[in-house]
Order: sequence, then structure tokens, then C-alpha cells
Amino acid sequence: MNEPGTEGVLLDQETLHDRLDDASDWLREHYRTFRESMLGERDGSPFPCYFGIEVEREGDLLYAACESTTDPAALLRFRDVLLEYLDTYEDHADRAPLAVFFRPPEGDPGEAHYHERLWHVLEFLHVHDPAPWPEDIPTDPDTPRWEFCFGGEPLFPTSRAPFYDDRKSRYSPVGLEVTVQPRAVFEGLTADTEAGERARETIRDRMGEYDGVCPHADLGDWGVEGDREWTQYLFREDGDASPDACPLRPTREHPKAPESLIEPGAWRRFADRSTPAGESPAVTSEAGDD
Repeated sequence: MNEPGTEGVLLDQETLHDRLDDASDWLREHYRTFRESMLGERDGSPFPCYFGIEVEREGDLLYAACESTTDPAALLRFRDVLLEYLDTYEDHADRAPLAVFFRPPEGDPGEAHYHERLWHVLEFLHVHDPAPWPEDIPTDPDTPRWEFCFGGEPLFPTSRAPFYDDRKSRYSPVGLEVTVQPRAVFEGLTADTEAGERARETIRDRMGEYDGVCPHADLGDWGVEGDREWTQYLFREDGDASPDACPLRPTREHPKAPESLIEPGAWRRFADRSTPAGESPAVTSEAGDD
């Protein structure tokens, strides 16, 4: 953790603050707006998730910056950072989510762009995961106990993006921002516990006050019949610009990529090439790469 640089490395808050002056303009602005939303107020209302406020205020969050949502070298570096995070977060703090800032695209691409890019990133991680899909988690996203898994752990990635006009709790003015939380940090706070039910009621009440609109219809609880986890990763605002079914179809097949791409540091093979030849489609860049 805290290797040199600011992009493609795992950073604690003190180190990120120390390096911001030398960071890219987009990363400085990403973090500035993130911190302001966590610790500030909107029309007198604090950010809905008081867990998010606490970890940013106390310096318990961990951070990563990814230079692209499509470039294979950048995504393989992010893959390595995420694995390092899963190995270290329990030793960092009692509750230590990972906030990931992605380099923004040019212009204003709209909602469909962000849905597509988020699921591209998650699919890339799934294909290049060094660990198999956990046996106790179903692979069908259309089930109440499905959730995204990586590195052998169930994760809850929640995203913010620029296309939210009213739902400001999910608004990130710079670009795609994803906060990753291992399912383990929710122990004792699930929907079937008294503490979990109180936390959800409080957060939803605060969400209504902060956003000025009702909580999103897709907001639900993991494992509850009728709720679906994948719809909560990036709330849809425009039904025509968002997927009707989960774009990711995980499998238990393992490994899915060549061993040379599974090993740590594989990103260096592509760092000087925009389109690696002779590899699987999962590692190639796409048109309109960030």
C-alpha cells in the first residue's frame, strides 16, 4: 500500500492528501467533490450514509484512481489494487471501504455510457479474477442472494455518476466513482437484524431529505425475496438508457483468462500498447477508450 504515485496504487487518506498537489487535475477534482459531499450538507441535510461520513472524517477510507474504464493495462492495475485491498482492509480499520475514482471521459456522454462502462469494468474483473466464484453465492444475478464476487469475496460496489439531476446522493460531477465494500463489513447490519433495520430506516429517511425525492425504487436488501443486488450498483434514471437485465453473466469456469494475465503485474505487458494482439477480447481496448 502507498506505493509511489497516485494512479493504479492503493492509498490511505494521509498519503492521498500528501500527494494531491502532484496528482492529475481530474483526480484532485474527483476527490475534492467526493470529500465535500461526504462531509458537507445539501439544503441543511447531511449525506444520507452516516457510515460514509464517519469513515471519511476519521480517515479510515482507502482510495484508488484508475486511468481508464476500458484500457487493459489500467484495468489490470486496478485488478491488482483491488486484490491488495482485500488482503489489507481488515487490518486498516474496523470499517474501511475502497473509494475508486475513474478518469472522466471527454464531453457529456450520458447515462447509457456509465452503465456500459461500469459493467465493462466488473466483467473485466470477473474474467481476470485469480480466484474462482465462491461456491455459496449463486451465479444467476436474477436471484435475491446473488452479488458480485471477486478475489473469493462477495462485494457490494455502489456507484455515483454525473447524470443524476435530482438524486444528488448518487451524483458525482466529475465522472464514474465506485465505492467497494466487502459483504463481511455488513455483518450484524443485514436486513434480518434489528441494528440493520434501524440503519436502513435512518439512511432512507436521510436520503429523502438530502435528495428531495423518494428513495429509488430499486433500493433493496441483499437476500430479500424480490430485491435484486445488481440494480443497486448504479441506479437507473432513464429506462431507455439502462439495462433491463444484468449485463454480467458470471460462470464458475476458472480460470477464464490466460495464466499470464492472471498473475500480479500483468498490466506491464500492455502498458505501452493500446490494443494487445493475440489475446482474448477481454483484454482489448474499445473504440472511444477513456
